Amino acid sequence: MQPIPRLFFATAVIFVLIGMGWGIHMSATTDFTLAPAHGHLNLIGFVAMAVFGTYYALVPKAASGRLAIAHYTLAVLTVVVMVPGIAMAINQSGEALAKAGSGLAVLTMLLFLFVIVRFRDPAA
Repeated sequence: MQPIPRLFFATAVIFVLIGMGWGIHMSATTDFTLAPAHGHLNLIGFVAMAVFGTYYALVPKAASGRLAIAHYTLAVLTVVVMVPGIAMAINQSGEALAKAGSGLAVLTMLLFLFVIVRFRDPAA
């Protein structure tokens, strides 16, 4: 397996382990106030990252360039900005990071779409 798919998968597992720990903490304290941030960590941090990793594993040519590295970097930045941003918004500490994270999430998906269209033929 190439480095990019492995990086996406490893990062996805790190994010989901954090999410699982957070979920256990919420359950133990019966405080589910930050559940939306927790959900986004699991959805974008684990599910989307794993989907990206799967694509790059199936289409090795797409994983071999700077575009894949940029995609990985943007995806991680999305999670790192969005999840605390949602928590801050819930705690009424401002919505700027949540909004920035949402914008980054859209950019991450648009870049993924570009990669898929560019490398639509696995043999290409």
